[in-house]
Amino acid sequence: MVFYFTLASDPKLLCYVGKDKYENEDLIKWGWPEDIWFHVDKHSSAHIYLRLKPGEGMEALSDDVIEEAAQLTKANSIEGNKLDDIRVVYTPWSNLKKTQGMDVGQVGFHDNKKVKRVTVAKRKNPIINKLEKTRVEKFPDLQAEREQRDKEERHEAKMAMLAQKEEEKRLAEERKEQAALRSYNTLQDTDNMIGNAGDNSALEDDFM
Repeated sequence: MVFYFTLASDPKLLCYVGKDKYENEDLIKWGWPEDIWFHVDKHSSAHIYLRLKPGEGMEALSDDVIEEAAQLTKANSIEGNKLDDIRVVYTPWSNLKKTQGMDVGQVGFHDNKKVKRVTVAKRKNPIINKLEKTRVEKFPDLQAEREQRDKEERHEAKMAMLAQKEEEKRLAEERKEQAALRSYNTLQDTDNMIGNAGDNSALEDDFM
C-alpha cells in the first residue's frame, strides 16, 4: 500500500509514502530518476517521495514545497514528531545506495554532497491537517509503472533521434542545393565573360 498526498504549495507534484519499512524497500527499488527522497535525519521515519518533471532537479523545489515535505516527513516519524529542531534530509532517488547487509528500509548515499538538509523547528498542525485531508490509499504495481516509464523514455529518445536525423538530412540537401546554385551562377558569370571578350575582338577588327 502506498499513501498519496497533494501539496498545497504545488498540487501538480506527486507526493507519496510507503506504508511501512517493507513497502519502503519496493519504493527504493522501483523509484524514478525524477524522485526526491525525504527522511528524518538520525531517526526512524517514513520515506517521503516527491516526483518532479523529467529533467528537473532539487533546485526546482520551492521553499514552500520543501517545508511541506519536511513537515510531512517529521509527522511520519515516531521520535521525530515529538522533537523540536529536527533535521530532514533530502536527495535524489538515484543517490540512494542499498548494500548487502543493510536492514529492511535502510539506505545510504552514493554521494554525500548531493544530500541537503533542512531544519524543522516545530510541527505545524495546519500544514499536516491539510495534507491528511488529501491522503489517498492505493495499491500500485510499482515495477510495472517504472517499466512503463522507461519504455516511454526510450520511445521519446528514439523519436528525438529520428527527428534529428531527418533534420540533418534536410540540412544536407539544402547545402547541396545551395552549392549547385553557386556552381550554376559561377558558370553563368564565366559564359558572360567569354561573350564579352568576343564582342571586344569584333569591335577591334572593325576599328582597324
